[in-house]
Amino acid sequence: MARLCWSSVTLLLVLVTLCLLPLTAHSSGCECSEEESGIDKTEARKLHIVAIFAILAASTIGCSIPALGRWIPAISPEKDYFFLIKAFAAGVILATGFIHILPDAFEKLTSPCLPDSPWQDFPFAGFGAMVAAIGTLMMDTIATGYFSRRHFKKAASSVNDLEATVEAEQGHADHVHMHTHASHGHAHGAAMMVDATTNGDSQLIRNRVISKVLELGIIVHSVIIGMSVGASDTPSTIRPLIAALTFHQFFEGLGLGSCIAQAKFHLKSVVIMSIFFSLTTPVGIVIGIGIASSYNENSHTALIVEGLLDSVSAGILIYMSLVDLLAEDFMNPRVQNRGMLQLLINIFLLLGAGLMSLLAKWA
Repeated sequence: MARLCWSSVTLLLVLVTLCLLPLTAHSSGCECSEEESGIDKTEARKLHIVAIFAILAASTIGCSIPALGRWIPAISPEKDYFFLIKAFAAGVILATGFIHILPDAFEKLTSPCLPDSPWQDFPFAGFGAMVAAIGTLMMDTIATGYFSRRHFKKAASSVNDLEATVEAEQGHADHVHMHTHASHGHAHGAAMMVDATTNGDSQLIRNRVISKVLELGIIVHSVIIGMSVGASDTPSTIRPLIAALTFHQFFEGLGLGSCIAQAKFHLKSVVIMSIFFSLTTPVGIVIGIGIASSYNENSHTALIVEGLLDSVSAGILIYMSLVDLLAEDFMNPRVQNRGMLQLLINIFLLLGAGLMSLLAKWA
């Protein structure tokens, strides 16, 4: 039921995006129009095909590598260097939110093509990012609390059933004293085992919520970015985007795949989540190609819808990278108790954020 709920929310977001953006072709009230130079539709289509396969391959490989830890101990999530990979990937995701997506949201929502009131009077991009971050926090905590309470209720029920069994066994007349102590020892031992299991399961629940919320945030901006690439007929614009998106999708997939691996989903769920992530940007490119002939990036609807979705995506990714990826690992006792690992994880974070920020110079 919970898995169906998450899938429904994800599907709803994608459908809203797909339904709204084609409307941009009919929103021609804005007088702004920019003549693109260097348009070459034939070359652009070739680059679109390259982009689809390059990004699909990078996304699939990045998301699949952590999952292989089930069978290859060398890349298991239990290894220390797994923290380094996640820190680098989290840095890439953080820079994506701050450097690539949020500035685009500000640019679109403050465009001179939009009316001065209210778009020039209020920072809607920052507001959207803030609301999205708060909403993600609420979703994160509510989902974690719900699954934790449900699990603890089952664990408590198991302990009560065990104690009832022990009390029933104490009714025997012979060997009452020895049997009672043995039974109580068995009950206490079982209760301690349940407590230990509950603590481990609590972290497992947390990891599962993190992976689902992270994927939810990723798919929103992945579809939008893909549509932007597909709608462009300028090869000089598409080429740097292919390189940037391939790099970005690989490490974003690596970060998401790491969370999925730590969540220990069933193999079927891992495959579904990986495929869904890998296909979002290529599907966005295909949709962009389909609407390219009638797409007007300066129309009111296009600017507002893309700007708001960009701001929401930025807020979600910034929250997830800082709170659910970085804070979760940086405060882990294994990291806190090892100075060298703590130093390396900071270095890898800076490397990931720095390299992704550097790509903003070209794309």
